[in-house]
Amino acid sequence: MKKSLLKEYAKLIVYSGAAVKKGQYVIIRTNVSQEKFAAIVAKECYKAGAKRVIMSWESFALSQVDYKYGKSKNIGTLSPMEMAFQQFSTDALPVLIWLDSDDPDGLKGIDAKKVAEIKAMRHAQAASLIEARDNKYQWCIAGCPGEEWAKKVFPNLSRSKAMESLWNAILLTSRALDGNGIENWKKHDEILKEKCDYLNSLNLRSLHYAAKNGTDLKVGLIPGVIFLGGGEKTIDGTYFEPNIPSEECFTSPMKGQAEGIVYASKPLAYNGQLIENFYVRFHEGKAVEVHAEKGQEALESIISLDEGASYLGECALVPFDSPINQTGLLFYNTLYDENACCHLALGRGFTELFPHFEQYSDEELRSFGINKSLSHVDFMIGTNDLSIIGTDDKGKEIVLFKNGTWAF
Repeated sequence: MKKSLLKEYAKLIVYSGAAVKKGQYVIIRTNVSQEKFAAIVAKECYKAGAKRVIMSWESFALSQVDYKYGKSKNIGTLSPMEMAFQQFSTDALPVLIWLDSDDPDGLKGIDAKKVAEIKAMRHAQAASLIEARDNKYQWCIAGCPGEEWAKKVFPNLSRSKAMESLWNAILLTSRALDGNGIENWKKHDEILKEKCDYLNSLNLRSLHYAAKNGTDLKVGLIPGVIFLGGGEKTIDGTYFEPNIPSEECFTSPMKGQAEGIVYASKPLAYNGQLIENFYVRFHEGKAVEVHAEKGQEALESIISLDEGASYLGECALVPFDSPINQTGLLFYNTLYDENACCHLALGRGFTELFPHFEQYSDEELRSFGINKSLSHVDFMIGTNDLSIIGTDDKGKEIVLFKNGTWAF
């Protein structure tokens, strides 16, 4: 891939995505294989005025060793160094940039229940610090290809050709292949905002999903909670783009109001394991039955992480003819696959979607119906025949999606 294009992509991530400002700390989280591109991004952070760029390296090879040979109690206990890092993240509010290159099969063969148990333990110890910095810092997730991921997407190509092809797909779907990502993103953001403005004008109280694959699900919505798409703002008003790419208009539904069944339309890569051909059945808002042809243990671990993990935290509307879906690729990566078509998320809802959320405590926001959980796991449900009908506060039905795409 041309270095000039990678440099422009890095600028998109740093300036539009993370919105790095002068004097801020920046944490770049990525796989150990991404040293070169991480350096390009770090350079742009410093040019934007970053005070210090701190690398947070990850390795599936080392994680496999931890999960396989380490005791859950020991691996699940945050070290003093890790707790200090959590405290630093809450005190200094560093910008977080995640350069995602995860291998979809990176933890294949590892006990999914053990991974979930360790994850829950670690999250619980840092929960108060994580909540204290919620909505106060900028963050951005963007992709960069790793060899294992590239070969998963393009199994019939050589490693070098697979890497090149995945780079092209990433830049294309991020609207950065022509080198004008920042300008393209401004225009795209305006379109998403127009869609959200219309949805917010409808005063919707529920969404009914239906498709020929068996999906038949009704989800309640919270009065006043908005749909949001594209850029977001921190409490201090800093505008940033958390997901590159993004095609969604999303909201957080009412906890306890989901009835019916929904079938996933794409595999889900979760904690380095693939979950395929699965469904989730809801009653009184809770996932009471899940089944997967592959990855059943991993699927069960998602809804057992904590009390809120089995409730919905997000409903996201994405047209089936989105640019990502038009590539014809299955990315095996949630950042991309969730923006290919409509999706739901189990777990944590978004408190920032409640008007003037900063004036309320976390307990108050949760009491309004926004789900609380340590996890947030998106899964894709969009099909080419998906219908979504909204019902407003007066009982009027409004067709939002027809044949998998916008009906307005």
